[in-house]
Amino acid sequence: MNASADHAAIRGIVAAALKGLHDRDAAAITALYAPDALIFDLAPPLSHRIDPAGLAAWLGTWQGSVEREAKELGLAASGDLAVWYGFFHTSATTSGGENAAWWERATIVFRRAGDGWKIVQEHTSVPFRMDGSFLAATDLTP
Repeated sequence: MNASADHAAIRGIVAAALKGLHDRDAAAITALYAPDALIFDLAPPLSHRIDPAGLAAWLGTWQGSVEREAKELGLAASGDLAVWYGFFHTSATTSGGENAAWWERATIVFRRAGDGWKIVQEHTSVPFRMDGSFLAATDLTP
């Protein structure tokens, strides 16, 4: 494959993940990950493997769709590895009816195998206040 085809395939996976969140479809999202993918995301623990039941449970805590937009800062692919990095803006309504929205930083690593590109590592984070409060700085925007 050539670089433009690889980049299109990676962007397609990111778009499919966004659609899966919108649809609250844990199975569709999980299918994008390699079985041994390692996730470093906002919720504890520090790391975990892709967990369809846990993802479905989290998606069930929201009313309606979970909206997420991606702001790509970079994408590099070489051979059978690719890295996407940028920001995600997520917004949804909690089960209690409150609106929630935040920006987060993201880095996603992809590996090409016989069945195409899969996510093998994902890291998302938000900065925290360095004023001693240790509160997440979810109000920042790019």
